[in-house]
Amino acid sequence: MITNFLIPELNHHDVQELWFQQDGATCHTARTTIDLLKDTFGDRLSSRFGPVNWPPRSCDLTPLEYFLWGYVKSLVYADKPQTLDHLEDNIRRVIADIRPQMLEKVIENWTSRLDYIRASRGSPMPGIIFKM
Repeated sequence: MITNFLIPELNHHDVQELWFQQDGATCHTARTTIDLLKDTFGDRLSSRFGPVNWPPRSCDLTPLEYFLWGYVKSLVYADKPQTLDHLEDNIRRVIADIRPQMLEKVIENWTSRLDYIRASRGSPMPGIIFKM
């Protein structure tokens, strides 16, 4: 997917400021995968074994985990896509519809999560809820 889709797609955009973040799943951290991503993103890679290490067990601190995956999945599967093309169309549509204002709210929430973690010295965050 990285070789056949992501990198060709990135060639159409200015990615000098773009960061790539992925979790620490074994299939995502194979040496060849990490090397390929380092070649593409340099030090702007957050991943296990990457230049910026993925924080372990960080679902409360990672916008991809506490927001994006659930949000996208709920909309992508809302009309129960029956074909791969339909699923791909839904994913592209949902991602394209994410507006900067929504991402600003996500970042505001993220910074309050970081403040909470600092103040509580890393304890769990049962009271933190994402608010839109």
